[in-house]
Amino acid sequence: MAAPTITVHHLENSRSQRVLWLLEELGLPYQIVRYQRDPKMLLAPPSLRAVHPLGKSPVITIDSEVLAESGAILEDLIERFGAGRLIPPQGSPERTRYRYWLHYAEGSLMPLLVMKLVISRIPRARMPFFVRPVARGIARGVQTRYVEPQLRRHLDFVESELGRSPWLAGDDVTAADIQMSYPLEAAVVRGGIAAASHPRIFAMVERIHQRAAYQRALERGGPVVPAL
Repeated sequence: MAAPTITVHHLENSRSQRVLWLLEELGLPYQIVRYQRDPKMLLAPPSLRAVHPLGKSPVITIDSEVLAESGAILEDLIERFGAGRLIPPQGSPERTRYRYWLHYAEGSLMPLLVMKLVISRIPRARMPFFVRPVARGIARGVQTRYVEPQLRRHLDFVESELGRSPWLAGDDVTAADIQMSYPLEAAVVRGGIAAASHPRIFAMVERIHQRAAYQRALERGGPVVPAL
């Protein structure tokens, strides 16, 4: 049977970097189709809608099958090609933790980071001068009263959980760590935390950056400064 043709529709500075990293960890051959963000809005180009109706990244194709959503893509690749790698054994406590972090990344942590980024741009947005003070006041209030406290609570939680093991689901790296890499890199870049207050998060990000498969993914996909 011929090997499947895997194509990653890769948007710069995006979650699709996680897919490249997983493919490198699994040693699977793949092709890349590159897309550039809009320089002002940082949104994906309309051309991605030709691949998937929502026009979002990551999207991959395996032969003629289209897969979207980073967590679903990672799970699918692990099930098809992992052969037991990068996933804890079924029925183990580590498997439960693995499943939690695989969904927590986009379900809980990433929405707060996106909200922080979007709200931080409101004061600089173009608007009538008489609206600007009101908009800035609302943005500042939401940021300080809700987003920042919630984000700090979540990052404190991740920091505490990393005290249990070097990786989020145990002693070995798993696809859950790959899924969590993007929000943790975003947190280090613009999450308002420091190595002194969250040393385990910073140490995990450094371990990620040192992995040979991650470095190969950067060579193929380009550098990553998490956007949205």
